[in-house]
Amino acid sequence: MKILHVVCSPRGEASESYQLSLKILARLIERAPAATLVRRVIGGNALPHIDANYALTQHSATAQTTQDGAVARSDELIRELEASDVVVIGTPMHNLGVPSALKAWIDHVVRARRTFNTGPGGKVGTLRDRPVFIAIASGGRFTGEHARQPDFLTPYLTAILGMIGLKDLSFFAVQGTGLGEQAVTEARAQADHALQAHFAARVG
Repeated sequence: MKILHVVCSPRGEASESYQLSLKILARLIERAPAATLVRRVIGGNALPHIDANYALTQHSATAQTTQDGAVARSDELIRELEASDVVVIGTPMHNLGVPSALKAWIDHVVRARRTFNTGPGGKVGTLRDRPVFIAIASGGRFTGEHARQPDFLTPYLTAILGMIGLKDLSFFAVQGTGLGEQAVTEARAQADHALQAHFAARVG
């Protein structure tokens, strides 16, 4: 089994989303000790945004373009995704939605005539489905009875990843990281419980 681990937070290994994603990885590797891990760090300006040449390839299938720059990065990122059997994404929620680093990765891997095609019925993904685990850290709470903010992250990721064929998504979150130490401790415990329940159900 090959696992692709996408790390989005500018805080890297110190981030709650990264630490939660490590817990997901630990459970996956416990079940498949021989698994190969590929880590793709995109936070902290590690991944440039798409360029004009890339945008032109999406504008027209017959445009005169080159195979360097963002097109070459896109090819590399898509190959990583295609080669994976499981994807684990660790991401913060920024301003109620996905951070710009994750949006940059999405812009590279969601590519017309490469990971989706457009027909009379709309856009159809070309990637085979596989489990995608998404570890989220949020300063506020966006689910449950104490939610005080909307969530544009999980519905967007569900739609955009589904568009390229990735529909087996599982979301886990540490919420309320900006609400004090006790809130963070409780949020971590809730995330751990959700992970335990999810993987126990998969065994069953």
